[in-house]
Amino acid sequence: MKIIVITLAVFAVLIGCSFGIDLMLGFEMKTAWRNATSPFRVMEVAEYFVFVFLIAIYLLKKLFELTKKWIVRKLSKILE
Repeated sequence: MKIIVITLAVFAVLIGCSFGIDLMLGFEMKTAWRNATSPFRVMEVAEYFVFVFLIAIYLLKKLFELTKKWIVRKLSKILE
């Protein structure tokens, strides 16, 4: 879970820096926001599928690990 939080924090800081720089350069708020989120606007359909697929693999892997830990904990309590 730390990795997810750190990744989201780095993403938020980078978007904030991009947004702030655009505002300091004199762009309007709407243009600055569009520039900050533009990497997602230029992606093609195949790239979106790959992006979603990779995120899904990561989340399913983490879910599997959490489920496995939960099952082991429950079995250890039963066997005690």
